Amino acid sequence: MNDLQLQALGLQCSHLIDFSGNQIHRRLKSDLDGLMQAAKSSGFDFAIASAHRDFHRQKAIWNAKYSGLRPILDLDNKAVDTSGFSSKAMIEAIMLFSALPGASRHHFGTDLDVYATNCLTNGQSLQLEPWEYEQSGPFYEFSAWLDQTMGEFGFYKPYDVYRGGVACEPWHISHAKLANEMSVSIDAAAISEAISQYDVLGKESIINNMGELYERYVINVASSTVK
Repeated sequence: MNDLQLQALGLQCSHLIDFSGNQIHRRLKSDLDGLMQAAKSSGFDFAIASAHRDFHRQKAIWNAKYSGLRPILDLDNKAVDTSGFSSKAMIEAIMLFSALPGASRHHFGTDLDVYATNCLTNGQSLQLEPWEYEQSGPFYEFSAWLDQTMGEFGFYKPYDVYRGGVACEPWHISHAKLANEMSVSIDAAAISEAISQYDVLGKESIINNMGELYERYVINVASSTVK
């Protein structure tokens, strides 16, 4: 595999720079600076909850959920009882909110989970759940502002609605041009090859069903007209 493919799979970090304690794609900085300054001018203290995660961090999250050490949530943010689930059903339940290692857009360094710190009230903590960005939630105005403004800086929301794969994630923004460069560099075969080399729980079922999983959860995102 070449460097771009390894970066997209979360197995190489040469494309990253430090940004206020997070790692982002080095070519993202200018547009991200612009978006953050625009947010400040509009009264929002823009903050990053999560930026780059490498393959091994994603694998740890995946294995913890597959083994029951971390809860698996449904579309109503309720914990799922997975007793009796087949391996494939377990994989699909996890992928509603958590990507396969090697298939997370957070590997790219172009995708961020964001919120506004000044929209939280005293004693309120960030949950990264959809209700927080809906009309009664603390980040509703910030989310609406993002929808109106982020395109000016090249960003969009890949998980703007539920499409039968990944749940709606109104906190997740992506730099369209840079993320696309990463995304098109890998395919289902590349992800399978990466997973085959590491101790990913459910590996056999993942690889056997990769074509379907890739179509439903990996590339089933919003299209963007952002230039």
